Amino acid sequence: MDILKRISAYKAESEKLTWNGSFKDYLELLRQDPTPAMTAHARVYEMIESFGVVEDGGGTKKYKFFEQEIFGLDRAVEKLVEEYFHSSARRLDVRKRILLLMGPVSGGKSTIVTMLKRGLEQFSRTERGAVYAIKGCPMHEDPLHLIPHELRAEAERELGVRIEGNLCPSCQMRVRTEYSGDIENVQVERVVISEESRIGIGTFSPSDPKSQDIADLTGSIDFSTITEFGSESDPRAYRFDGELNKANRGLMEFQEMLKCDEKFLWNLLSLTQEGNFKAGRFALISADELIVAHTNETEYKSFIANKKNEALQSRMIVMPIPYNLKVSEEEKIYKKLIGQSDMKHIHIAPHALRSAAIFSILTRLKETKKQGMDLVKKMRMYDGEEVEGYKEADLKEMQSEYIEEGMSGIDPRYVINRISSALIKQDLQCINALDVLRALKEGLDQHPSITKEERERYLNFISTARKEYDGLAKKEIQKAFVYSFEESARTLFENYLDNIESYCNWSKIKDPLTGEEMDPDERLMRSIEEQIGVSENAKKAFREEILIRISSYSRKGKKFDYFSHERLREAIEKKLFTDLKDIVKITTSTKTPDEKQLKRINEVTKRLIDEHGYCPVCSNELLRYVGSLLNR
Repeated sequence: MDILKRISAYKAESEKLTWNGSFKDYLELLRQDPTPAMTAHARVYEMIESFGVVEDGGGTKKYKFFEQEIFGLDRAVEKLVEEYFHSSARRLDVRKRILLLMGPVSGGKSTIVTMLKRGLEQFSRTERGAVYAIKGCPMHEDPLHLIPHELRAEAERELGVRIEGNLCPSCQMRVRTEYSGDIENVQVERVVISEESRIGIGTFSPSDPKSQDIADLTGSIDFSTITEFGSESDPRAYRFDGELNKANRGLMEFQEMLKCDEKFLWNLLSLTQEGNFKAGRFALISADELIVAHTNETEYKSFIANKKNEALQSRMIVMPIPYNLKVSEEEKIYKKLIGQSDMKHIHIAPHALRSAAIFSILTRLKETKKQGMDLVKKMRMYDGEEVEGYKEADLKEMQSEYIEEGMSGIDPRYVINRISSALIKQDLQCINALDVLRALKEGLDQHPSITKEERERYLNFISTARKEYDGLAKKEIQKAFVYSFEESARTLFENYLDNIESYCNWSKIKDPLTGEEMDPDERLMRSIEEQIGVSENAKKAFREEILIRISSYSRKGKKFDYFSHERLREAIEKKLFTDLKDIVKITTSTKTPDEKQLKRINEVTKRLIDEHGYCPVCSNELLRYVGSLLNR
């Protein structure tokens, strides 16, 4: 990419967004398209919708806007968008509430707010998200505020818009002095929302209550101009530069809101309910902005326990943002965080991050009352895997069993810190699952906030994650070895199909060598089916299901092959691996392999590298590790 050329193109694109005209021109623009007059809440909702929405099989809506940064929180995000953003965009009373994101540390609250801010900036550069303001207004005010209250009902009918709010003190004075009350000629411009330029986005962060001034929120008097303008109530002697002023038309982020001194919070009561706030010696100042705050559960509980906070509490919509509870999504979080570092050159072996994710998710799940369901099975079901004996209804029942599930446990920040400690070791080319689990275990001794009982529980979860990895490692080697005996796998596959066809059709099977007619080989069929847990009672249904699948493929002109049925392929591989177990054991554990064993090791290693994402270092480590597992 030519960087300077791209910068020049970006500058040209930005210049195209420029629009200047009179209030009269702006009204003509609204007659053609009233969308620029939408509220800040509607603008945020439209921005989220503009990225697209898809619905998964379970009826949950997935908002594409969040999918690059927020993982595994589809249900929480859907609730946030539908119950707050959608409702407030339709001018329901929800828009008169502060949105409070409440959840555990490192759960994604700040990320969601940052995404909304960046999204608004981007959306305001599009035609649908265009924002127009009175030129020179320090609060980038809606030009429709220029219309007198007595004429607004008529204007609303004509333009198809709603007009709320009053001119700020600065614009009131300018209309009188600069334009002699002639609102038709008041200049309007298109503005682009920008946190950096303090247009449409404000951020307030609490500091020492003794030194922090309310002016940070509402602006302040410019004492250097008092002598020039003669009065503190003259708008020209006031700086409209507080975060509430600058966030007008967009979004105001209140960081760690409940840590704030009470005097800062009371300013929000009028703003949320009436859409205005008090500043200096002026009448109430109108502001159209969405207020988003975030806090953790402990601070929120302390806040609601204080009776003095009831008025503010009633003006809040609290949205729980729990930890992700899906292993595959947790892996994505770690990949994202590692991808942002300078350690991308170190190879991370397959299943290393998955092992860490298994540990994390287990710490966040709660034991279910459902009979026969343990935490590992529950974890698998949450991640979309099928667990024999349980259905979709069982999953939904478990998800609604505990409201607070996901609000505690190990946070992603701790895990990524421990993975970082493993990555930073000198002369390291690759880390595997055992390195990661070892780092997690060592870190528990230094974790400041876990009790002795929690530590014991977490150590058990590390052992469980290790067992899960052992299963994955064996399966990986199993696949690699079986593929090197691919011809045997296909022969066994074809043999099985011949036998089940004969079984289902009540016919004999012909021996390919002698031509003798024989009964189907029940022992062979069961030895394969048992590998994937097909019971004696279920064997007939399983065999018939395979034949129906073959028939379906045939009607469509497709060939039913080794890769057409995932469960059958798994059964064949497991059966072959069982038969080959001794060969694998000898091959992987021998210190001085013979020529035949060495050839087999090289074939397996090559397959692990070419097809499964291993490097030469971790593929050899995997072979040695699985060898030791098989020899136990």
